[in-house]
Amino acid sequence: MQIRLTASLLTAIALAVSGAACADEAASCQAAAGSFLTGTVVSAPVFQHGKFRKGVELSHTHVSLVADQDGKTYDVAIDNVYASGYDAAKAAVPAPLDAIKVNDKLELCGQLYTKGVGIHWVHSNCGDKPTPQEPNGWLKKLAADGTPGPNDESNTEYCAIFK
Repeated sequence: MQIRLTASLLTAIALAVSGAACADEAASCQAAAGSFLTGTVVSAPVFQHGKFRKGVELSHTHVSLVADQDGKTYDVAIDNVYASGYDAAKAAVPAPLDAIKVNDKLELCGQLYTKGVGIHWVHSNCGDKPTPQEPNGWLKKLAADGTPGPNDESNTEYCAIFK
């Protein structure tokens, strides 16, 4: 009896902490001028070619995600140049984006599409003042307990091409 009570209490505490962490993350996203979504990945990452800027291809990785907030399926457009494993010479989904799998839980801060259902700008804004058109966004995998991992879109190596 004591063990069950303790296990139930620990589960309740873990859920409360997870909910508080999510609220903190949502508040951080709002402060970064972004829109906040969490949800479950329903399609594996797909590479999409993009335009070139200063000799660097602005390719994207796309996944579909069913949002916890409204149950809608969102197209998530992820800028590859902000992923740590981006290689301008390769037309492929870079690391760590290549590790995203169906049923993974993600946390996103970015800009919602104005046409269709989707979110983009889920990356660093290279130190500029965040605005709703250019938030300081992120993409994080969520652990089973809801704890967010590191920002998979925080690479600033290519920020100079946007200046």
